Amino acid sequence: MTAEICERLNGKLSRIRSGDYTPADFIIADAKDADMGGGISALGVTTDSDGSVRQTTAVDYREAMTRMIDTVLVDIMLTSLSSAELLHASKAFAESDVTLAVRLNDATDIWGFRGATYRYGPAIPFRTAQLDRARHVAALGLFAVTFYNDRERDVATLDAYRAFREQAAQVGMAHFLEVFNPAFAIELGGSELGDFINDAIVRCLAGVGRNESPLFLKMQYNGAHAMSELASYDPGNLIVGVLGGAAGTTRDTFELVAQTERFGGRVALFGRKIHLAEDSVEIVRLMRAVVEGDIGTAEAVKAYHPTLADQQIPPARPLDEDLLVTDPVLVPEAE
Repeated sequence: MTAEICERLNGKLSRIRSGDYTPADFIIADAKDADMGGGISALGVTTDSDGSVRQTTAVDYREAMTRMIDTVLVDIMLTSLSSAELLHASKAFAESDVTLAVRLNDATDIWGFRGATYRYGPAIPFRTAQLDRARHVAALGLFAVTFYNDRERDVATLDAYRAFREQAAQVGMAHFLEVFNPAFAIELGGSELGDFINDAIVRCLAGVGRNESPLFLKMQYNGAHAMSELASYDPGNLIVGVLGGAAGTTRDTFELVAQTERFGGRVALFGRKIHLAEDSVEIVRLMRAVVEGDIGTAEAVKAYHPTLADQQIPPARPLDEDLLVTDPVLVPEAE
C-alpha cells in the first residue's frame, strides 16, 4: 500500500489555513535525517548502561525514531530514505498517527562530515534520493534551498527546485520547503538578513501553482520581526515553521518554540535540539506544554531536570546554566 499523509497532520494544516488554529494544532517534527549531511559524526554519542560512551550507530538512531513514533508526541518523523525504508518495512508507522517524511535533496551546504569544508562555500544543488522510490514509503518530503544574493547561484537553486516540483507532481509527492540562512556573511547593502530571506521566499513561491506549493516552510528563526512579517503575509496559504539549529541550552529550546508560536510560526522541526537532549521524549513533551501555555519556558527547564534525576541521567549542564538564554536572536524576547 502506498503511504499517505496522516489525517492528524492534514487536520492541523487545514485548521491553520482556515484560521481555526489553536495551540494544540502546533506541529512538531523530529528531524532525524542528520546522516544525509554529517554521516556518522552527525549522530553524536551514546552512553551505555555501564557508563561507557561510544559513537551512536544507525541502529541506535533508528531505535530512537521508533521510540519517538510510539509516543505520538510528534506529528512528523523526518528521515533519510534509507532509514525510511527500514522503518516502513518494520511497520513502525502501521498503526501510528505520525507522518513519515523523507529528505529529498542534500545540497552541499549540509555536508558537514569530519574534515569537510563544503559549508564554507555556497551550496551546489544536489539530490541523492530518487522520488519514485521515496514515494513508495512516504507521501511527504523535504526540499531545501539557500539564497546568497548571487544571481547565478540563486537561479541554479531555483531551477533545481522547479525540476524537483515537476518530478514530485508526477509521482504524487507532497513536500515542505526548507530555507537555510547562508553559512557565511553575504552582501546585503545594509539590509537585514531576515528581510532578505523573507523577500526571497515570497518571490520564490509567487509563481508556484497551488498544486505544487509546499505544505509549509522550515527556516531559521531570524527574530520576532522577521517571523511575524512572514507569518502574517499570507497566513491562509503560507505556513511558517522553524528549524532548530544548534543544540543550545534547554531554555534555548523552549524559548525557540515559544517565540516561534507567539510570532505566528506554526511548525517546529528540531533535529539536534531533540536528538542531543538528555531525554528526547521528555523534551518534546515539555515543548508541547510550553506551546499550549501550560508552563513557561523557565519553569519547563526547572521541571525537566528532576525527570533526569529520577532516571539517573546526568544533565549536560547544571540547572542555573541550563536556564540561560544563550542564542542572541532569542534574547530580546525572552522573559
